[in-house]
Amino acid sequence: MLAYRHAFHAGNHADVLKHIVLVALLRHLNLKDKGWRFVDTHAGAGDYRLDGAQAAKRGEYRHGIGRLWQRSDAPPAAADYLRLVRQLNPDGALRRCPGSPWLAQALRRPQDELRLFELHPTDHTALQRAMAGARGVQVARADGFAALRSQLPPPTRRGLVLLDPSYEGHRDYPQVVAAVRDALRRFADGTYMVWYPLVLKPGAAAMVQRLKTAAPQGWLHATLTVQPLDAQGFGLAGSGVFVLNPPYTLHATLQALLPWLTAALAQFDGAAWALEQHAV
Repeated sequence: MLAYRHAFHAGNHADVLKHIVLVALLRHLNLKDKGWRFVDTHAGAGDYRLDGAQAAKRGEYRHGIGRLWQRSDAPPAAADYLRLVRQLNPDGALRRCPGSPWLAQALRRPQDELRLFELHPTDHTALQRAMAGARGVQVARADGFAALRSQLPPPTRRGLVLLDPSYEGHRDYPQVVAAVRDALRRFADGTYMVWYPLVLKPGAAAMVQRLKTAAPQGWLHATLTVQPLDAQGFGLAGSGVFVLNPPYTLHATLQALLPWLTAALAQFDGAAWALEQHAV
């Protein structure tokens, strides 16, 4: 939805989980020399200022990346992500936070491709600026759900798709499922990562169940709960990632990560994590 601006939420606990998993998936793709294509259906602005008015208004990053920034005891997956965040902040002060496109660009090799889609005009302009001059990168102002069809299968038959809409509209949940099912028909061997918020909306639970039936080659599902909902049942309690066709190493990676991450980001005594998978 065009009313949603991720800059208000950049670097929060949900970003941290999403981006640690994304980096782990991209690292796995880099284990082979053959190139890959990364498709981001809702790419945002590329990277975000944490010292700007939008991030400062809510200050959500202080309970996300802000808590991890100085940690030296992070498990490998978190430590890898933190190295990239520090690369974006070379003077040692946390002023910027990478979005998914920035992380993918940082890990991309000459033979790899990025296909980035963003509808919001301001964020699209910022994304174009962030990716200016990068070879192998295409940025388009387009509906990522619709654009995904033209990107699959990639020429090298290796690829990762990230679907992380705002979910502010109820249509996002069924659209994610429909997009994944169509993508699997076009590119059954691809890896698909779906991020979603842990909120009191019936569409979220239904989406996860439908994704499980859409993944004949296996799936992995991780959730992180860090804060309670408010008295009216609203708010963002945490987030989840659902990965279709995950690499076999991802389950062990997240088993080592999630207890540490939960303790680091917890905002109440009920903070918790969950991890399940179906391997074929």
